[in-house]
Amino acid sequence: METNKQSRFENSYSADEHSVFYAASQAIRRHATGGNVLIAATVLALVVANIPAINRYYFDFWNQEVRLQLGDFNIFSHTGEPMDLLAFINDALMAVFFFSIGLEIKREVLVGELSSFKQALLPIIAAIGGMIVPVAIYMFFAKGTDYSGGAAIPMATDIAFSLGVLAMLGRRVPVSLKIFLTTLAVVDDIGGIIVIAAFYSTHIEAMLLVYAAILLGVLLLGSLMRIKSKIFYLGVGGVVWFLFLNSGIHPTIAGVLVAFCVPATPVFDPKRYIKIIRSSIAHFRGEDDRMLTRRTILNKDQMNWLKEVESASDKVISPLQDLEDSLHPIVNYFIVPLFAFANAGIFLLGTDPASVFEGISLAIVCGLVVGKFTGIFIFSWLTVKFKFAPMPAHTNWAMMASVAMLGGIGFTVSLFIATLSFGGAGAHMADLLNHAKLGIVVGSLLSGVVGFIVLHKTLPKASEIAKEEAENG
Repeated sequence: METNKQSRFENSYSADEHSVFYAASQAIRRHATGGNVLIAATVLALVVANIPAINRYYFDFWNQEVRLQLGDFNIFSHTGEPMDLLAFINDALMAVFFFSIGLEIKREVLVGELSSFKQALLPIIAAIGGMIVPVAIYMFFAKGTDYSGGAAIPMATDIAFSLGVLAMLGRRVPVSLKIFLTTLAVVDDIGGIIVIAAFYSTHIEAMLLVYAAILLGVLLLGSLMRIKSKIFYLGVGGVVWFLFLNSGIHPTIAGVLVAFCVPATPVFDPKRYIKIIRSSIAHFRGEDDRMLTRRTILNKDQMNWLKEVESASDKVISPLQDLEDSLHPIVNYFIVPLFAFANAGIFLLGTDPASVFEGISLAIVCGLVVGKFTGIFIFSWLTVKFKFAPMPAHTNWAMMASVAMLGGIGFTVSLFIATLSFGGAGAHMADLLNHAKLGIVVGSLLSGVVGFIVLHKTLPKASEIAKEEAENG
């Protein structure tokens, strides 16, 4: 009886798995590839930061001022002072990163994995467990210390790194397992955004927030009025970012809020788009195909017909999906690797190796390696055990345990929260930040290596998959 119920759950989940949108699978591949660039940037930062002949230039480089001025007004300024390069990366470029996350969250809620309660429930509950337990473990170690304010550091899962590890195993990884991990990481991002908004605000300038709220209202009104111009949302969104930057609320939150205002419906419905395409293509007769070689210069009419196709193609994709697709390469191959290169440079030559096993480093390592694994796995097990949600199709508990371990790869958002927590002035804060980064790198590395090894041992062999595909035709 129990087996039949589980079978019905798995069959139900399997049917839902086949409804995964093409855009979601593309996003998974992009994240996985971006993970390789992120790993390279991290390794390069650690190497450069520890070569005595050049590390001084590395650390000094991030202190240069960044200016974009109109007269006496510097757009990249905070409370009247110009940003340095590190602040520009962390406050401006990372706002674009969080804007991309906001677009992804909105899409997932509307048409993705978070749009179906049944599909979303397991990774949502697993993500909640993966946030609560690491924070509890960190607080156990940090209670009464001067680093207790960093409790949110081990609660994040780095989607690029974790999917990069899965990508190394190729077709052996069930699609449902990749979707589970991706959805879990998205929910983790939501948790991180809430934490940043709630706990990393400074002195609040109320009037600037009022102006920002008015502009967000303008964006929402534009969405309701079916304004589809991406320049409109990005332009007004840039002003919202500046107001947040100087209001005391962390500016990355502006990126998320602006993303939620971007419309998800296209200008043309697919039926109208198809009619335009057919009408334009009909002008090109079959007998003219031989003349339309790659070297042919199009005449004026042909240019106009193809411009109609191009314009219609732009308008059948919603601004939300178009922006998300356009930003993925910029975020995955430039912004996140640059953030890692700027923030992961830890000077290890003067650090006692034993410090990894004490203080804030130990708290973060335990939070990431033990806390994330325990929280994700136990909450997943309880959810399936009490029949709230089914297991991902074609998986077992050994695979789920491996993915729970990969959840401990916190890296990007963990580094970001560590910088917010201990980025203040003073030698002591710098030392705390350095050891926090060390804990993040070690904890993420351990989680990734152990998760990969266990997955490699538990996943079906490539030869078995090829044999099964051959048998199924």
